[in-house]
Amino acid sequence: MPGTDGRHAEGRVAIAYLQPLLEAASAHGIACATLAQAAGVLPHSLEAPAATLAARDYVRLLDAGARLAGDAHFGLHVGQRARMGTYSAYGLILLSCKDFGQALEQTARYERLAHDLGRSTLQRDGAIAHYRWASNFPGASRHLVDSVFAGVKVCGDWLAGMPLPPAQLAFSHDGGGELLRHAAHRDEYVRVLGSLPAFNAGANAATFDARLLDWPVPNADVSLYPVLCRHAEQLLAQRHGEMHADGARGIEAQVRSAIVAGLRHGAAKLATIAAALAVTPRTLQRKLADAGTSFQAVLDQVRFGLARDYLRQPELSLVDIAFLLGYQEQSAFNHAFRTWAGTNPGAWRLQQMLERRLDGQQVP
Repeated sequence: MPGTDGRHAEGRVAIAYLQPLLEAASAHGIACATLAQAAGVLPHSLEAPAATLAARDYVRLLDAGARLAGDAHFGLHVGQRARMGTYSAYGLILLSCKDFGQALEQTARYERLAHDLGRSTLQRDGAIAHYRWASNFPGASRHLVDSVFAGVKVCGDWLAGMPLPPAQLAFSHDGGGELLRHAAHRDEYVRVLGSLPAFNAGANAATFDARLLDWPVPNADVSLYPVLCRHAEQLLAQRHGEMHADGARGIEAQVRSAIVAGLRHGAAKLATIAAALAVTPRTLQRKLADAGTSFQAVLDQVRFGLARDYLRQPELSLVDIAFLLGYQEQSAFNHAFRTWAGTNPGAWRLQQMLERRLDGQQVP
């Protein structure tokens, strides 16, 4: 097993982040079951209903894919398949950032919502900026670092709507050792990343002109930035609570987290949430009953809480909110909200607006 420490032994990877790896393996004719067996991972953990995968299993799958494919640049080719949706909830935040500096800052903040493979930092030093990525699995193969930086490059180019200027790269791994003697091996790094990294460095880093941080993100929907950040903060808080909860209370926190992750994809049903937590629906129901609640009660609480937050954001229409809560029709959302609040969502929003205006008035 690639080296890690106890702090990261229970880290997770969102299933969306796993998809580029599975696609890269499939391009070499490697089936999921074959890949899972080679990595010593349970095949059902790679299926779509699952919400997350153990980070250590992701690293095993990455190495197994490279081995089975015989691809010396498997990590680069995994990263090339990254899309904004790969990064789960924080990918949406990136689409609403006003400039690249803000996008990289939010990457450092919310990266853990996509994976616990490592952490990003951004430093501006006068005219130069440094993006660094510290791996939580320093004993892993070079494919892990390669995949991360290739994903950053691909999504950065996509956000910009054009190829970004090449950065000066430095990686802590050896770049393939003897393979670097071959021009084709070096050229593939340049083709995917834009420049040949310096290998055996002290850190994994990209150094570039700091003016790039001020580049605007074309077509960014900046109006959604505040609400998306609040949503991401909720997810972070739930993850923190899940990590520190135990016993019956722990299962409720896990269910809440899985529901929030699945709502927008219509995957907030008992069977899919149970599969995401690797238990049977009956077992999940029993555990929730032991905690003094039920699946429907937790689902309603999560939806009602998020609905109130979203309704306070005037830029979100009722159709948008219904979608964010996992409803296929606005009418279904209206009916549910009336059950929870005793009034329809439009009236509740209007009442909130009136109360805010009254609070702001001076009483003579």
